Amino acid sequence: MFAEIVEYARLANAAYDNRATIDKSISKYGYTLNHYASLPTLAVSYYLATHDDSQTQVIAVRGTSNVENALVDIAIQLVSGNDFGIALHNGFVVSAKGIYEDIKPKLNQHYKIKTTGHSLGGAVAVVLAMYLKNDGYAMERVITFGQPKVTNLTGSSKVNELDIWRVVTARDLVPLVPPLHMADLNNVNIYWHAGREIILLDGKQYSVTSGLESMLRATKFLTQTLSEKNLQHHKMAHYLALIEAKTSGAQYVPYKNDLSIFFPSW
Repeated sequence: MFAEIVEYARLANAAYDNRATIDKSISKYGYTLNHYASLPTLAVSYYLATHDDSQTQVIAVRGTSNVENALVDIAIQLVSGNDFGIALHNGFVVSAKGIYEDIKPKLNQHYKIKTTGHSLGGAVAVVLAMYLKNDGYAMERVITFGQPKVTNLTGSSKVNELDIWRVVTARDLVPLVPPLHMADLNNVNIYWHAGREIILLDGKQYSVTSGLESMLRATKFLTQTLSEKNLQHHKMAHYLALIEAKTSGAQYVPYKNDLSIFFPSW
């Protein structure tokens, strides 16, 4: 599992580099850089690369370099009226659609497609994968790192049509924003994660959660304020270090939520 995750992580990390450095970095994995671009009005950068031996293309979206702004940008109202008929974070939809329109002429319809990204780039990668799937592209697994929520409880069933692995660190606040409050458990319009959550613990240990168990992790951090210390847990360099430690002999441990609540009927 971690052999696949580490490749995605390095591809996502490369999106922070310039074109020449990206080309050099991804060539180690047999990829050829086809396209690198930015959407100035959206402050989004991304690249497309092709692996001809496996007949695969990857689209990697760069995350934000300003996490404080990212947390503010994430916590906005979900909106409907998009191409998927569900409530989604409008900024992620606009970014994903802009990338798709730019990159579509360069896609090989006979190849499989991967999307990945870190932070807000991961959220855009999920919505981008939805556009690709809707247009009939053969989608590989979507793996993101430190990805915030993109939809609500109702919309998560649509997003779950993709095979998504959300890799997070145990104390990264970005995937938990906005946090789930216990009073919101009957509210179908609250932000909600989709996919399988892989929690990177220290050393070789990791846990796996999904659904409500994943959402309840945020209750541990409701009283925390943003600081340089917890921002370190969101940086891609921190993710890479934890992932690379697990490429051999990774140890699964059950996640302990330490919460005892009465679950309402849905």
